[in-house]
Amino acid sequence: MTAAELTPWQLARRRFLRHRLAVAGLAVLVLLLVGCFGADLIAPYERGAQNLLLGPVPPSAAHWFGTDELGRDYLTELLYAGRISLAIGLCVALLATVVGTALGAAAGFFGGWADEIIMRITDLFIVLPAIVVLAVVLQGAGRSPVVIVPVLAAIGWTTVARIVRGQVLSLREKEYIAAATVLGVTKWRIIVRHILPNLTGVIAVSTSLGAASAVIVESTLSFLGYGVQPPESSWGNLLSQASGLIGTGKVYLLYFPGLFILLTALAINFLGDGLRDAFDPKGARP
Repeated sequence: MTAAELTPWQLARRRFLRHRLAVAGLAVLVLLLVGCFGADLIAPYERGAQNLLLGPVPPSAAHWFGTDELGRDYLTELLYAGRISLAIGLCVALLATVVGTALGAAAGFFGGWADEIIMRITDLFIVLPAIVVLAVVLQGAGRSPVVIVPVLAAIGWTTVARIVRGQVLSLREKEYIAAATVLGVTKWRIIVRHILPNLTGVIAVSTSLGAASAVIVESTLSFLGYGVQPPESSWGNLLSQASGLIGTGKVYLLYFPGLFILLTALAINFLGDGLRDAFDPKGARP
């Protein structure tokens, strides 16, 4: 089948599969998601099972990632902690993308006072020091994942809104949009049926990169003590608990959460690069 005979989705899939780092990133991300959300079936030990007589031991055949101070299998704890970190990242990315896309599309298409109000609000959120604001809000509102997700999304939607607004400003001048307007199609229907489908690539990339940013920000907040709190655990607060172990024989308790965060961020960023290239109509190779 020649490139001319392929549908846009088939072309996008072909471009994506040619991006080896993106495919590798997708594979790593799927493994992390399956491992963390399937931890009840996959984890080698029961969550929180303590062996105080064993204590902290380095990685071995019995405990691939070693054990912590309470004798808990560290791989098991990392998988369950990753469930919270990944869930927060994905939920924040989806919520921020929905809000940012809706506001950006409205600002770009309607223009005028709507554009001014939305963009000034966006500018206000952008100039605020995100980490400081997040820490203050979470200190007062609580630090459960239910609170962390909307707070992080309230900061993260601005980038999506600005990108979508710029794309909509270009698309609304196209001939098919003018034709739909002449035919009496309502503005919201034009946005939903004609503009947003052409922003699939932009939205997909924004969602993926937003997820990576959310995982890193949540880990940073938890490391600083403003994120997920015990008895719940995330990769960030596992890092925080092990922060004083540098230079000791238990430093592996610091390395492994950092490695999981690094792998997640790299996998999502490679996936985002692949999606960007896949949905780019100006791609060099179909």
